[in-house]
Amino acid sequence: MNLFVARLSPGTTGQDLEELFGEFGEVVSAKVIFDKETGNSKGYGFVEMKDDDQAKTAIIALNDTEVDGKQIVVKEARPREEQSGPRKSIQRRNDSAPHRGYFGNRRY
Repeated sequence: MNLFVARLSPGTTGQDLEELFGEFGEVVSAKVIFDKETGNSKGYGFVEMKDDDQAKTAIIALNDTEVDGKQIVVKEARPREEQSGPRKSIQRRNDSAPHRGYFGNRRY
């Protein structure tokens, strides 16, 4: 079973998660997600446990407990939902283009 772990301390590592969840059963993998640009922890991660019953026991035991000074959230991970349409993107205005839509204090 794949578990989602949120509200992690910036110093928490995958090894820390593996040790923490290892008390409840065999951990297949444990990782903390990091921002690609800054290299900082995003404050969440995933733990995969071999046995579903052990994973459920870990959820009950560890959800809303303090780890590295932060109260963590542990729940079963859900797969990402498929995007129904195109992803929204931020379009930046070309500063050399005339600004449209600004009419100052004029009344029309």
